[in-house]
Amino acid sequence: MHVIERDQFIFSFSGEHAPVLTVTSGEHVVLRTNDCFSGQIKGDQDLVTSIDYGKINPATGPVFVEGALPGDVLKAEIVRISLDSHGVITTLPGIGTLIHQSEIQTKIIPVKEGRRLQFSDKIQFDCAPMIGVIGVAPSEGETACGHPGLHGGNLDTNCIAEGSTVYLPVFVPGALFALGDLHASMGDGEMCGTGVEIAGEVEVRLTVLKGMRLPAPVVETNHAWYTVSSDHDVLAAIRMASERMQEMIVRSWELSPTDAYLLMGAAGDVQMSQVCKPCPVETVVRIRMPKLKGMPVLIG
Repeated sequence: MHVIERDQFIFSFSGEHAPVLTVTSGEHVVLRTNDCFSGQIKGDQDLVTSIDYGKINPATGPVFVEGALPGDVLKAEIVRISLDSHGVITTLPGIGTLIHQSEIQTKIIPVKEGRRLQFSDKIQFDCAPMIGVIGVAPSEGETACGHPGLHGGNLDTNCIAEGSTVYLPVFVPGALFALGDLHASMGDGEMCGTGVEIAGEVEVRLTVLKGMRLPAPVVETNHAWYTVSSDHDVLAAIRMASERMQEMIVRSWELSPTDAYLLMGAAGDVQMSQVCKPCPVETVVRIRMPKLKGMPVLIG
């Protein structure tokens, strides 16, 4: 088993980054991750107003996957997510739907028995581990890990969890895969700008799908397919994700574009992954289509 320690990380996705590990297609990798604050918040007294914002959202990696070339797809199967003993949730200055009537505050959240979160003396709820940042190098330039894009990045999509598969378009040789920004739990939309931010480790299986062009990330769970898109304009993001789902259905289920559209209206969902406005980060949305009995896979 390949293991990458949490001191090997990047703050941006770029084809210029040197890989810290090279693997062959189909191999498993364990990536040990920092929390989104790079461990700068230790207690309730540590506020986000006093941290170094240049150390936000580190992603462990990158991993060079042999045989991955532009025009291919990298299939990242999330085999296991393990969490550290505690996480942190904070409000962020000028960010989120209710920041106008909230104070800047930090809460340290213990993880009990690896599966329950202690929000307060009276309030506990189950962990729902997920990956916030997951992606590959973009086609050109670099993109900070705090931002989403066609390459993946800060997707903050809570169905990217244990047992899910993320399909990423490959833009540079080797793909240069990395991930980080785990959450012990994060509600849809990440309303206040943070979930329960936590360090941990993720086991993934990385497989190259040759010649399978994909314009943007797709997520597969046991029960559904999701196209993921981002834009500062929420309607533009919804439209792009919808068009990509429509294209997949037309190609794989042999429907006309109009029939695919009607099916999406009857059985699909528009879901918000990251919409904690105001915020300098793009809104992230996803279109959900359930797996229908007897119908082929949409990708893979």
